[in-house]
This record gives sequence, C-alpha cells and structure tokens, in this order.
Amino acid sequence: MLRPSASSDIRSDIRNTELLVQLLNPDGDRVPDPEFDQWVADVTGEQLRSLYEDMLVVRRIDTEATALQRQGELGLWPPLLGQEAAQIGSARALRADDFVFSSYRENAVAYCRGVQVGQLLAVWRGTALSGWNPFDVGMATPAVIIGAQTLHATGYALGCLQDGVDSVAVAYFGDGATSEGDVSEAMVFAASFQAPVVFFCQNNQWAISEPVALQAHRSIADRAPGFGIPSLRVDGNDVLAVMAATRIALDRARSGGGPTFIEAVTYRMGPHTTSDDPTRYRDAAELERWAAKDPISRLRAYLEHEGLLTEEFEASVQAKTDEVARELRAACLALDPPPALSVFDNVYTSAHSGLERQKSQYAAYLEMFEGVAE
Repeated sequence: MLRPSASSDIRSDIRNTELLVQLLNPDGDRVPDPEFDQWVADVTGEQLRSLYEDMLVVRRIDTEATALQRQGELGLWPPLLGQEAAQIGSARALRADDFVFSSYRENAVAYCRGVQVGQLLAVWRGTALSGWNPFDVGMATPAVIIGAQTLHATGYALGCLQDGVDSVAVAYFGDGATSEGDVSEAMVFAASFQAPVVFFCQNNQWAISEPVALQAHRSIADRAPGFGIPSLRVDGNDVLAVMAATRIALDRARSGGGPTFIEAVTYRMGPHTTSDDPTRYRDAAELERWAAKDPISRLRAYLEHEGLLTEEFEASVQAKTDEVARELRAACLALDPPPALSVFDNVYTSAHSGLERQKSQYAAYLEMFEGVAE
C-alpha cells in the first residue's frame, strides 16, 4: 500500500462531516479528490477486478443463504444486499494481525477474513453456538446484542497498546447501534486512552423499521467529534472511497493517533432479517432511488470505462460465484443437528439437581419419538 505523508491534514483534523467522500459516482465515473486519491493510488486494475469479484461472490452468498432460509434449511438470515462495497472496501484494507468485531450482518467482512462459507451458516442453522475460531481469522464471532462489539473492540485495542504492537481493532455496527449506550461508552474509553480502534458505522438508513432520520437529526459522523474522535463520512456504495477512508483510519491508529469514526452511507436493499417485511414500512420509490446507486453496478461501469471488464473475466467471475453457491448449499445441508439432550450442556459450570431433573424429563419426552433421544 502507498502510504501518504504523515503530515496529511485528514489524518489529524476533523473533516467537515457534511461532506460525503466519493471517488466513484453512481455512473461509475472517477471523481478526483486530492486528499483521498493518494490513499488508493496504488490500487491496480487487477485489484479493482478482485474487489468486483468479491462483491459478486458475497452477493451470491447472500442470495443463496436467503433461499436456504426460505426453503426451511436455516432458521434466520441477515442479508447485506446493497452493503457490499462498505464491507469489502474496508475489510480488504486490513492486515492479518488486525482484529474485527462485528454485528450479525458482516458476512462479507467474514468472507474477506477467510471464514469458510459453511461456517457462516452454523449459527443460523442452529448446529453450533458460534461459527468459527476467532483467532484463526482475526475476527470475533458476530455480536447479536446491538452495539456490544464496540466495547469488545475498544478493550482489544487497549490490549494492543499495552502489548506495544501496531495492530488495530475494527468495530462494525449499524446506524441503530449509535443510539445504544455501549457505543458511547466505547468511544469515551477509546478517546480517553487513544486506543487504536476504528469505529465503522454502516448507515444503511434503517434500524429495523425505524428510519435513521428519527434518531439522527444530523449526520451520524457528527457524533464522534463530541467524544474527541475525528470522523469521516464516506459514500458507502463506493468501494474505492471506503478503502481510502479505512486506510486513513488504520494509518492514524497505527501511528499513535488514536481512534477514528467512519460513517459509510449505504442502504439495506433487503429486509432487516428474513423474518422482516420491509414493504410494511419502506416506500418502494426510496428503494428504487437507492438501487440506482448499487455498489456493484457502479464498479462494473468503471471497469467497463477502463477496458477491464472482458468476457473472459466475466466468465471466470460467474464460475466462481456458481462454485461458492454450490459449496454454501452443500455445507449447509451437511450441518447435522447436535444431539437433542446437548441443549443442557454448558448451561451451568457444574450440574445440579434442578438441571438433571429437567434433562431426565426431556429425555422421557423424547423417548416417545423413535430415534430422537440418542
């Protein structure tokens, strides 16, 4: 990566958060920005094609997992449709020794960190309490409690300070999480101790069924400076701008500058989860407006402009997405349910009479159904 001069103003100053950083507009045209261009000047055409492939693959993962849930193979799935650039652009800026703390929607980040596609599904199929070993991939398993992961990230970052390493913790969360006390507490600690943590907020416009305007009358990025944390507001559907902003924040953290808050302005084009019906609260015209800003279409248009979108490349990407979809489905169907009585395991550190009584009663109930209780 090309590292700009440490004297760059945007590393130490709070940028005007009313400005939306954009390097690729919705038509796929390159938008010059003398401050941010330098942070992605080393990104080659081949790397851009790789980012495009990443986004198509994770969209296919999303589509296939949603289909599996609709077919009764998963209990739930949280789609990320429309947020591919925000997740891919930021995740591909990280080093292997950085550590990610995410919510339940960052499946694209997990893919970039090396999580196997089958591991993405174990929790949602109900066959495991977590999907992967966090230390294998540098990413904690998803936090379902809204905003709790920001505290975990800040604590990890403080540990990095104590260890004298320049690794960075990154916390991913949505716009709704910024109304939770955990996020404010995490930013207080991060600012007070100058912890090397990046707070990455994907403002996808909806906190379940509540619009962002209900909880934020100004841009969400405006909140961080009140804690003493510099912030950036970036077009979350522009993979290049997201990568530039994340590199700035990472460089600032590694060089002792403390935390940074990034608001990636994007859109959740699907439901909050597969149990949600967004047509009950969202105007179809709004979805249409945001669909015109689709992150994949935007990068595709730019690749076409640059002569990088060849038939051979498109065919290889299609083959890759098909392969991943087959792998995902096969991995899902291979996830056998755990033994029925294991529901009582790890509830308490040691067994007690009440738990044993419940377990025996449940075992007696299961014996009514042939072949279930083993």
